[in-house]
Amino acid sequence: MSTSTQSEPIIHAFFDEPTNTVSYIVADPETRQAAFIDPVLDYDHNGGSVDTRSVEAMLKAADAAGYAVVWTLETHAHADHLSGSPYVKAKTGAKIGIGEHIREVQKIFRPVFNAVDLKTDGSDFDHLFVDGETFAIGNLAVEVMYTPGHTPADICYRIGGHVFVGDTLFMPDFGTARADFPGGDVHALYRSIRRLLSLPPETVLHLCHDYKAPGRDAYAWETTVAAQRAGNVHIKEGVSEEEFTAMRMARDATLSAPRLLLPSIQVNIRAGKFPPAEANGVRYLTIPVTLKGGADAGL
Repeated sequence: MSTSTQSEPIIHAFFDEPTNTVSYIVADPETRQAAFIDPVLDYDHNGGSVDTRSVEAMLKAADAAGYAVVWTLETHAHADHLSGSPYVKAKTGAKIGIGEHIREVQKIFRPVFNAVDLKTDGSDFDHLFVDGETFAIGNLAVEVMYTPGHTPADICYRIGGHVFVGDTLFMPDFGTARADFPGGDVHALYRSIRRLLSLPPETVLHLCHDYKAPGRDAYAWETTVAAQRAGNVHIKEGVSEEEFTAMRMARDATLSAPRLLLPSIQVNIRAGKFPPAEANGVRYLTIPVTLKGGADAGL
């Protein structure tokens, strides 16, 4: 995609420390049209309550800057936070976009949660992006890059010399995304990262998460292709696919499930909507329970 004829995007980052998530406003300086990327809905897992303070902070910033929000974009169906995109849409009329392979994720998790209401055609979202598709935020041209591996549906958004990479990559001192969720593929993850690292070295990569690698005191979420090639602790230049997959699979085997995995997935595959209310008017999230080692006896 040519980047020589368009302005540099205005980029605002918002860090949600409870979920270690970075959300973005990306705006065209000429038309003042903007998109939100991976907005967060605040969810209290212990109390079962939701709040909109994080997404309201983004909306307030957009309003103060005079932006017209036309898109709310998801890089994938997140497993660690609930999406604020429906709230953004309700407040601004923005369209919700995600990669077309969300259909695969919906088909995987529909039986897990017995989500009989869930359509698996992606129609809860306003637009399903395909690899190589381009669209506009004002006069900014956006290219979609399909980067599966962490999940079957991950995509990145490339705007000139900037790429919003979702969970695929972390800071060089922290490494790469896990690939052990249902539908994940460590080989696909390696190839997706190599695709990203084939971009020009000065390309700026905007990350969706940071967890402060050991020895680093500050959160960080912006790096470059050159820095990743030179120093990513998992996949710098010279690391083969075989070496990476062996490391990633061994590491994934030691990781516990994200704290908000179950609520996040069943909401996010519905484009951020909660399951329909029951007859008593209350919405419920489903928690599948696996009884191991004969624990079902008498239960």
